[in-house]
Amino acid sequence: MAGIDIKPDAQGKVRDLYDLGDKLLLVATDRISAFDYILEDEIPCKGEVLTRISCFWFELLEGVVENHLISTDVADLPEQFKPYADYLRGRFMLVNKVEIFPIECIVRGYLAGSGLKEYKRQGTVCGIELPEGLVNSSKLPEPIFTPSTKAEIGEHDENISFERCAQIIGDEDAAFLRDLSLAVYTKARDHAEKQGIIIADTKFEFGRRDGKIILADEVLTPDSSRFWPGDTYEPGTDQPSFDKQYVRDWLTANWDKTGTPPHLPQEVIEKTTQKYIQAYEKITGRKF
Repeated sequence: MAGIDIKPDAQGKVRDLYDLGDKLLLVATDRISAFDYILEDEIPCKGEVLTRISCFWFELLEGVVENHLISTDVADLPEQFKPYADYLRGRFMLVNKVEIFPIECIVRGYLAGSGLKEYKRQGTVCGIELPEGLVNSSKLPEPIFTPSTKAEIGEHDENISFERCAQIIGDEDAAFLRDLSLAVYTKARDHAEKQGIIIADTKFEFGRRDGKIILADEVLTPDSSRFWPGDTYEPGTDQPSFDKQYVRDWLTANWDKTGTPPHLPQEVIEKTTQKYIQAYEKITGRKF
């Protein structure tokens, strides 16, 4: 795939970051990660979906929270990046630098993933007691804030209690991020439900800029959220999803989680692209 011949200043699992002084250029590649591995195969169009859906949410959430986005217009690219405009169009964000909090702000509206595993063991999620009798994919009585630590690439994030979160970032910031995360999730959940999508859970990144706490990184994408179709939702079983769960499921069935992950079959790559595009089109109401 085409790319940029400029070495990034930092790389995440999916994004390349270029330091522009007081700003950052975030480029969403088509890389995909699963089980803390960056897979060798890429998912065509994925980076564009992540960027465009994040921009949609940033716009929708105005009035709830400020964000770090400056521009996605190739005319605003720094000179050294303009030769790569065709590649970058639709997959980059020029953003303000913020001081990112060292925790992941996770909100769960439904019981799935690591939350389901903990609930089965001890009836809690991140130390929050939940009612008895919940099953896989149950809707929770109300959304819950379940933060985690941030792991280096190749390591696991660790779910933590609110009390531990407060120890890491301070009581005041922890309470503010909890309330803000729940407000952002609720606004997004209500929009998505009208579009026939359930946001089962999601994770946010927040940072501080000029004394204000603002939303950063990607937001409410298929990489950072579980999106389920509302018309087929049925508690008690795994739900089909518009995210990379399809890749995780294939890997679980075809790999023992040791050594390097296998290459994805072409049909899995194509189906995953379709799922990402479906997520964008359903949530935004726009053609990709």
